[in-house]
Amino acid sequence: MGRHIMKMLVTRPEPDAQSTLARLTALGIDAVAAPLMVRQTLDTSLPPPDGFTAMVLTSANAVRAMTDRGVVDHYRHLPVFAVGDRTAMEANQAGFARVSSAAGAFQDLINAMTIARVPGPIFYPAGKHQSADLAKALAPLGVMVATSMLYEMVAVDTLPEAVLAGLGGDITAVLAYSRRSAAIFADLANGLERERRSRVAMLCMSEAVAEPLLGAHFNRISLADWPDEDAMMALALAFAREQTGP
Repeated sequence: MGRHIMKMLVTRPEPDAQSTLARLTALGIDAVAAPLMVRQTLDTSLPPPDGFTAMVLTSANAVRAMTDRGVVDHYRHLPVFAVGDRTAMEANQAGFARVSSAAGAFQDLINAMTIARVPGPIFYPAGKHQSADLAKALAPLGVMVATSMLYEMVAVDTLPEAVLAGLGGDITAVLAYSRRSAAIFADLANGLERERRSRVAMLCMSEAVAEPLLGAHFNRISLADWPDEDAMMALALAFAREQTGP
């Protein structure tokens, strides 16, 4: 199989989809993007910034939503605990001065905060559909969390025609970064016959991301070694080499 007929599908929302496409292209991998969710900034009221000891970010989208709302300046003085390097980088670029990254997934963030013995209360700008509950996770530490739903990731209704037609044909692999996007993909690709489904490799950021796909009978599932973009690129490259030979 030559690389010209092998394509990967990137399902992340923008602007992350474009940065992933650029990285795949740099690795010599053909890819297309079909974001499965679109970010909408919400008009929720926000707590006054004084009185918080820190801010927690579990997504770069929270930073983007704060930027959309023009409220970054109010909270800029707070130390930031970010779940991963990408989120930490977005926070730095937005102007937050003291940012630390747990360089992993949600549990790594909780571990980092436990070790740092962060006192509350903590400000948590979040998305409407959270896969993990920060307030519940920090409750055993006696830390109070004020969660504000700042944005919503709205699912798209359909996959583009060309993408649906290509799955199991020239699109041989799909990159899935979140459990919710994997569930949306499984739902939108529901009409795909089993034989084509068996030809699609699902490259997933973690076991949790892969779960909805197993239930939907996508049986070719590979997991990244670590829940970050570098590990996803390593996974994509390993898959591409397997398909095309050395």
